[in-house]
Amino acid sequence: MNEASIEFRNVSLDYKLPTEGRISTIKEWAIRRLTRKLTYRWMRALEDVSFTAESGVTLGVIGHNGAGKSTLLRVAAGILQPSAGVATMRGEIAPIIELGTGFEFELSGRENIFFNGALLGRSWGDMNERVNEIIEFSELGEFIDNPIRTYSTGMVVRLAFGIATTVDPSILLLDEVLSVGDQRFQAKCNRRMLDFQDRGVTTVLVSHDLSAIERICTECLWLDHGRLMAGGPVDEVISKYQVWIEKQNEHQAMAVSRS
Repeated sequence: MNEASIEFRNVSLDYKLPTEGRISTIKEWAIRRLTRKLTYRWMRALEDVSFTAESGVTLGVIGHNGAGKSTLLRVAAGILQPSAGVATMRGEIAPIIELGTGFEFELSGRENIFFNGALLGRSWGDMNERVNEIIEFSELGEFIDNPIRTYSTGMVVRLAFGIATTVDPSILLLDEVLSVGDQRFQAKCNRRMLDFQDRGVTTVLVSHDLSAIERICTECLWLDHGRLMAGGPVDEVISKYQVWIEKQNEHQAMAVSRS
């Protein structure tokens, strides 16, 4: 029996946050720290999360803002280390977690292909063999030799997706990528992700677009306040999530009517 590509066992993650509210300058932060007027509280972003994803699975992650979805991806990418539990990733990871991560905005799109490839562990020669394919997929044309800082959000996403999905990852981590860009390019990304399923690539997709999750994903997780509420077949998990949303809306409506 093959080992799972992704395995979370009782993963929890705590953030340390200042209790004083927003501190506007580094000088103010330093003074408060030196005078011991800086105090902290702990916030639990993930709470005892356990799941596995086999090779070829496209795993959707859903939940409201602040549910812990992006935090889960950062743990999977190795950006954050769990406070408790173990997160095991088996294979080469290509993450698109935060727009612009892995790019130097003063460099051109072409230069960033090589720079980003190096961050993903790819040699210059390897990326040179793929550069034309990446440019063609991202549809940047003559803009490929312009600095990234001149790109629109959609152009940056297209380049990032083109790089990450052309370096043959075994694990692909995507955070709200399919919500950016026109429908035609989104359909193009969808086709590539479905092709990844056939090739055994494990994909984790965070998205608020439930229709995209239903269309692309083979399994689903629902997070709420860092807790895993449900996991399993996409239709079952989304159905539970939608029932929960309806109940929340009903409670809010009742609260408003009483006020």
